[in-house]
Amino acid sequence: MSVRKREWTTPKGVAKSAWVVDYNDTAGKRRLKTFGKKKDADAFAATAFVEVRDGVHVADSASITVAEAGKLWIATGEGEGLEQSTIDQRKRHVKYHIVPFIGGTLLSKLSVPAIRAFQDQLRETPYPDDFPKVSMRGKPRTAKMIGIVTTSLGAILSDALDRGVASRNPVSEMSRKHKGKARRQEKRNKRKLVVGVDIPTPAEISAFIKVLSGTWRAFFLTVIFSGLRSSEIRGLRWQDVDFVRGEIYVRQRVDQFRKAGPPKSEAGARTIPVPPIVINSLKEIKLKQGNGIDFVFANPDGEPRSHANIVLKGLQPAMIKADVTGATGKKDEKGNAIAAAKYTGLHALRHFYASWLINRKEDGGLGLPPKMVQERLGHSSIVMTMDVYGHLFPRADDGTELARAANILLA
Repeated sequence: MSVRKREWTTPKGVAKSAWVVDYNDTAGKRRLKTFGKKKDADAFAATAFVEVRDGVHVADSASITVAEAGKLWIATGEGEGLEQSTIDQRKRHVKYHIVPFIGGTLLSKLSVPAIRAFQDQLRETPYPDDFPKVSMRGKPRTAKMIGIVTTSLGAILSDALDRGVASRNPVSEMSRKHKGKARRQEKRNKRKLVVGVDIPTPAEISAFIKVLSGTWRAFFLTVIFSGLRSSEIRGLRWQDVDFVRGEIYVRQRVDQFRKAGPPKSEAGARTIPVPPIVINSLKEIKLKQGNGIDFVFANPDGEPRSHANIVLKGLQPAMIKADVTGATGKKDEKGNAIAAAKYTGLHALRHFYASWLINRKEDGGLGLPPKMVQERLGHSSIVMTMDVYGHLFPRADDGTELARAANILLA
């Protein structure tokens, strides 16, 4: 590998010069790369030398574009049998967030500064007019969304590395450099879940349950006292309910396309004990449903219900009926304020279940230790459980305990 200066004169008599890096790539093919400055040529030569030695160097002429790498990444996911919702998310990220900005860029041209510039473009450019979610069109991308898209770009580059069409992953390089700082910033900015705001209070849950009837009563009682995710309860089968032991077994989930598959993670496959009120309500549903239907909460066709049906037809109307509402800022024709469900998503009930597991027995909870809470929720790690719900666990250093300890010390 050599770096040499090349000088020549144009047909108009203008003297020109450049620095050329002359080297052989990993396949032994001779490559020439030209730079305007010697320091840039030297820097490239040093990097190329290491990459060639390690067998990972990819010349510009052998590189592919980010758009091409995105297609390969999507194909990899399809080959691995990922859920259709995950594949669709990959396609959206590539089509709407990545290709419009850096789709034509060669992977060999990407660098940490280039990734930073790409993030700036995302930040300054609103969602396009043809974005699938109409409510987002014309709105700016959030910092969270930019982070998610950057992660997808990093995954594209990682897949390209595995395929031998990229020599580096600047997203990973940037991530390693800023991971500690980003985590600290994220921790400072992350708001803790608040009872009465994000987590329904016991009084709100009691009022909610009182207005429920029929299948919806059994459905929401099961969610409230098992903490099942939407995909898990929609995939719940009668064979997963043990009426004798009073337990529910999480063995599968159903995605947004109503396709059944394994739980989200190994920890997602779990056994959850439930109180008699849940078992009795499920028995009533079983008697009405009859035989021949696999899913506990099937629609009239015997298939799993959709998430939208559960939220829009079951959860939110019942919240409004129970007067668990919040103001929308809108008024009807008579000038009266229009109320809306205070908790609009099914995950609020999962949050309540977690708080019920954590709360002291004297406060109406189960008082379970963190590890058991993790297992009941199906979290993959105790870190996840403590990050989300750690602040709900009772403190051992409350006023009563402090007073007792001080009295013993000073006795």
